[in-house]
Amino acid sequence: MNSNSHSQEQTNHSRTGTDRRQFLATGMGMVAAPLLLGNAQAGSLLIGNESSELTNDAASGTQTITLNNGVQMPALGFGTFQLGGEECERSVMTAIETGYRLIDTASAYRNEDAIGNAVKSSGVPREQLFITSKLWVSDAGYEKTKLAFQQSLNRLGLEYLDLYLIHQPFNDVYGAWRAMEELHKEGLIRAIGVSNFHPDRVMDLMVHNEVKPAVNQIETHVFHQRSESLEFLKEQNIQMEAWSPFAQGRNNFFQNELLQAIGDKHGKTIAQVALRWHMQRGVIAIPKSSRRSHIVENFNIFDFELTQAEMDQIATLETATSVFFDHRDPNVVRMISGMGRNNP
Repeated sequence: MNSNSHSQEQTNHSRTGTDRRQFLATGMGMVAAPLLLGNAQAGSLLIGNESSELTNDAASGTQTITLNNGVQMPALGFGTFQLGGEECERSVMTAIETGYRLIDTASAYRNEDAIGNAVKSSGVPREQLFITSKLWVSDAGYEKTKLAFQQSLNRLGLEYLDLYLIHQPFNDVYGAWRAMEELHKEGLIRAIGVSNFHPDRVMDLMVHNEVKPAVNQIETHVFHQRSESLEFLKEQNIQMEAWSPFAQGRNNFFQNELLQAIGDKHGKTIAQVALRWHMQRGVIAIPKSSRRSHIVENFNIFDFELTQAEMDQIATLETATSVFFDHRDPNVVRMISGMGRNNP
């Protein structure tokens, strides 16, 4: 379990992915989930000079963060973007066996059926799992959202979702949100939220609707730290969730000398340092891997703590620029909006 093997895995993904799949990746958040009590003690997360309480969930044996509607969400999760078929099913099974309880997917990932199979085969009671899926751009709108949501439920083989997100801030997001509010009231979704929304779009949605988003899942990693967005979301009591917490290995993430030096001090890998950094900022992260060793490695981040000096050092890695693309770029909007769920 070293940074070089992580790096090779990321390199292989980048070679096989097409430009369109990389574009799609922007909307595919990697999400967040739990940790077993056996791996950590109950307590608080260091977030600068603040702290965010973790809660022990005796029923599931995990630690959780409370969303703004009272729903408990695991503090660390497993992402599934670019996983499909048997590989996806096997990886999700491994994640659940390891202790992850938050599993993140989306209709655009086209792997909901595999995840449903893994959930069914895991033997873990449904109420102990936290399943997230997302609404794709082409399905936005009141009636289409109702249909797309039911199709996701059917593919997953579930009776409800724990979290449902608007995947991209495009098309009829207001019609979609009204439909999601109704599904939430009906008990078919425990919490609703958004993904890839900048603060102004979050505020616009909030002031014109009844239910406040519980989560905003966005690109966040050591090179694009989104501090202003994080501050805004904390002020609004909306949970920030990081997709691509390792920046998909870009900017030589897995060879970063600063993260390696910090990891060496704690006997941890670069990946573990990065995930701990997210955790101590109060951000849920959803790392993805198809390798058992990496799945286990990414889960074992609760037995150490970064110092404030180390948090400050990591802050110097900020570039304030996406390593993918800008959701406010008109060409990006056109590109993403032209992607049907079945034609990524």
